[in-house]
Amino acid sequence: MSLPRRSYDPRRVCLIPLPQLPAFIQTSKRQFGIYLSGALFALGWWFFLDATIISSMRRRVPKDPTVPYEPPATYITFADWVPGLCGTLGMVVVNLIDKQHLTDVGAAFSFGGGGGFSGDSVQWRARLFLFIGFALMAGGLAGSITVLTVKYLVPYLPEGYEYYGVANVVQNACIMFSTVLLWLSQNTESEYEYNLTL
Repeated sequence: MSLPRRSYDPRRVCLIPLPQLPAFIQTSKRQFGIYLSGALFALGWWFFLDATIISSMRRRVPKDPTVPYEPPATYITFADWVPGLCGTLGMVVVNLIDKQHLTDVGAAFSFGGGGGFSGDSVQWRARLFLFIGFALMAGGLAGSITVLTVKYLVPYLPEGYEYYGVANVVQNACIMFSTVLLWLSQNTESEYEYNLTL
């Protein structure tokens, strides 16, 4: 290296130091992550609701009969809502799972009634529900990309209609990032949390 030894730390990977996080973020990383996750979720739904309102306004027939009305080439239907609803349901399922249940070995739990899952481990069911939640979110993102492609990009539409599909993809991407951020934020221990066991 051409730098003198005193000007860099040999344990570092990068020579250029990354900026330090502000002090208010360093002291409350967990709360900041939760709030940022909520903001991402709201931003995703805001994009989609914006596209829905624009679609509704374009479909509105003018009250004045002298104004010519041309119906829109396409508009948002229930098929556009399904990917966002699947992603939101997946977010709820993923964040209802306690991370501790994913690592419990040999923990037994019975749903009552004595049949079916009695005697099975909680870990297996927690992993199953985690898989279902992420599958719902991945299906929502794939569905939104499919709707964008099939409904808004393949057919010839006038300028501006592709925003409906792009808003749907942005919504599902924000929901996925929000879920991962919330999962990581909620399952980290805060500075003031103590686990007391007897």
